[in-house]
Amino acid sequence: MKYIQVDFSCDPNTEVLTDILSAQLGEIGFESFVATERGLEAYIPLPEISLEKIDQLLSDFPLEAGITYSCHEMEDKNWNEEWEKNYFQPVVIDDTLCIHSSFHKIDGEFRYRILIDPKMSFGTGHHQTTELMMRELLKMELQGKSLLDMGCGTALLAILASMRGASPLTAIDIDEWAYHNALENTRLNGIDNIRLLEGGAELLGEETYDVILANINRNILLQDIPAYTQVLNKNGILVMSGFYREDIPSIRAAAEAQGLTYRHFAEIDRWVAVTFCYQ
Repeated sequence: MKYIQVDFSCDPNTEVLTDILSAQLGEIGFESFVATERGLEAYIPLPEISLEKIDQLLSDFPLEAGITYSCHEMEDKNWNEEWEKNYFQPVVIDDTLCIHSSFHKIDGEFRYRILIDPKMSFGTGHHQTTELMMRELLKMELQGKSLLDMGCGTALLAILASMRGASPLTAIDIDEWAYHNALENTRLNGIDNIRLLEGGAELLGEETYDVILANINRNILLQDIPAYTQVLNKNGILVMSGFYREDIPSIRAAAEAQGLTYRHFAEIDRWVAVTFCYQ
């Protein structure tokens, strides 16, 4: 199938703006996105593209921003396969964890090996926030702990938590592609104790958890911290990432307003993961 690449130039080029832009583009048929120095690259099957829909989306865009775009038709090939082979390289953390795909040849011994077929879903382990969350999981005592993974993407974090003894687990993502990819990845790794759901915090009900992971973005986290707290057990742990170090004060204030206690944060390239407990 032929694809169209649409290059969006954003002023300002912020994570919040491009997150909202990609979410809205997904609603009009765009299938994958790559952040750039100028804004966002977005890809859509040729039959699905509508310049009128793009123009209307930008006209109604909820943030004050200057956004322009240009389009070009791409060569007809399996772009998902190309992306995987060229950009998805194995991820190794401290000789303990290796994340790879079926086309990788892996040498060495690792305590945990996770097979991921990413399909362009967020969560291959390459992004700083995903690495931060994985490092937190590798330090935690998870045996027999119930766990919720919000914004699960490929389900990488939930799979690692299951391998480390967490059970039962729930993984939720609002993106349909991510949801189906998570189903595939749990099967690839022989994991059968993760309940996968498509949606957002509105799906949280009476079930409660000992550990909650939320690697999303600052605005969604600020909105949903009360919902997370409602389903977090006493002495439970909430780990959040998807934002920068300078965002910690607002995240911490929102968490403490719900009765959570700040524990610590970890940082890679200004990205952070912050841990709270519910006492």
